[in-house]
Amino acid sequence: MKALVVYDSVHGNTEKIAQVAGNVINGEVSVRRVGEVSPSDLKSIDLLIVGSPTHGGKPTQAIQGFLNSMPEPVSGVAVAAFDTRLSAAWVKVFGYAAERIAGAFRRKGWPLVEPVEGFFVKGRQGPLKDGEIQRAAAWAKAISTDTS
Repeated sequence: MKALVVYDSVHGNTEKIAQVAGNVINGEVSVRRVGEVSPSDLKSIDLLIVGSPTHGGKPTQAIQGFLNSMPEPVSGVAVAAFDTRLSAAWVKVFGYAAERIAGAFRRKGWPLVEPVEGFFVKGRQGPLKDGEIQRAAAWAKAISTDTS
């Protein structure tokens, strides 16, 4: 399997999840910050994973720009989405980045690997809550197995 993990990270928490995902997927995997990715990178992969911290219920501006510039679906490429988020009840009012990322892919017709996932941080700057690294590893392994 060839996979590309694209992320944006403000405090390093989303980057940690992206790195963990990249480390557990079998095959050729590249983990890159969103500004380092070009449309041509999507032509030779089987799985694209996109992750962002949740800010005001949305992905970062960089991830939103990436999603807006996505081409039509590339044959044979499945996509998956994740975010990092606070677990406070009031945050649910605004929603989460992963669902917005998934929605952008659905609207463009990309085949989405479910479930989208959110990983919890202890505060606005983190760190990740206990057990989230392990949960991220299990999630990435499961979605990569579903697409191979």
